[in-house]
Amino acid sequence: MARRLRCILFLAALSASLLPPLQASSGDADPIYKSCVEQCQKSGCVGDKCFQHCKFSSDGKPIDGPWYIEEPLYLRWKQWDCQSDCRYHCMLAREEEREKLGDNPVKYHGKWPFRRVYGIQEPVSVALSALNLAVQFQGWISFFILVYYKLPLRPNKKTYYEYTGVWHIWGILSMNSWFWSGVFHSRDVELTEKLDISSAAALLGFSLILAILRAFNVRDEAARVMVCAPLIAFVTTHILYLNFYKLDYGLNIKVCTAMGVAQLLIWAVWAGTTRHPSRWKLWVVVVGGGLAMLFEIYDFPPYWGFVDSHAISNATNIPLTYLWWSFVKDDAEFMTSALLKKTK
Repeated sequence: MARRLRCILFLAALSASLLPPLQASSGDADPIYKSCVEQCQKSGCVGDKCFQHCKFSSDGKPIDGPWYIEEPLYLRWKQWDCQSDCRYHCMLAREEEREKLGDNPVKYHGKWPFRRVYGIQEPVSVALSALNLAVQFQGWISFFILVYYKLPLRPNKKTYYEYTGVWHIWGILSMNSWFWSGVFHSRDVELTEKLDISSAAALLGFSLILAILRAFNVRDEAARVMVCAPLIAFVTTHILYLNFYKLDYGLNIKVCTAMGVAQLLIWAVWAGTTRHPSRWKLWVVVVGGGLAMLFEIYDFPPYWGFVDSHAISNATNIPLTYLWWSFVKDDAEFMTSALLKKTK
């Protein structure tokens, strides 16, 4: 047990030490890139590629031409405009030059140089977010069917499993988080970024609450309120701060990492002390979750312009989510069986 705790504490310290400092992107400060963008916004072209967006203003009205001509709606809905197209294609052109010179990729306006597919900014991350959403939905539905239709119910039609409600909330928050993750990675604008960050912070905050309630077997309603109230207040304040005062990426990474490490430590300690029949699943999720967190923190350029550390972390979460819901269902069966034995 002591050895396990030392490993867990080492993982926590390692995660904290890898928090990246905030740095300005060197790509958008490149004079060649800046000159390319300025020239493109005047001509509407980068090399042989010209963009229809540069003939229209941001509201779809023509810059030069009859007033009744508007940019097609199917092009406007993605919110690509002249500036974003110029930045994207100048970035690709500059990265091709840098690759020929043997230089490593650099960030542009805070993001690595990803390649679009049908207008989607990060297609691999979008696909993996959709898969995570599907696995979460399948796990949540199977849990719902188990506790309400397969396991016995109390005379008042409530479940014997005392954590049914919190797992339902967790499942809904998880699906909400993966939905906005997919939206954000398909098109990065201020609104989608805030929705992605806010939903992830809300999920991590509630996951920490859930870890405390289940690991310490908190059943009394008053005790649950004492656990939930300060954490809900903290997470709500954090989300409001990011959305309405300052979108501080460094602060958000620190807060989310702290909540993630805290819940992993709680689950790990509980897995090491409990005699739960499915504790091995908990250990796999804890270790896998720690590795996924390290991928989130350790940032590196995307391979082939598609697969970055965040995409790998999302891919890791797919089997872990399936195993996690399997543990939750096992826990429901285990606790229901134990309560039924006591009532007999």
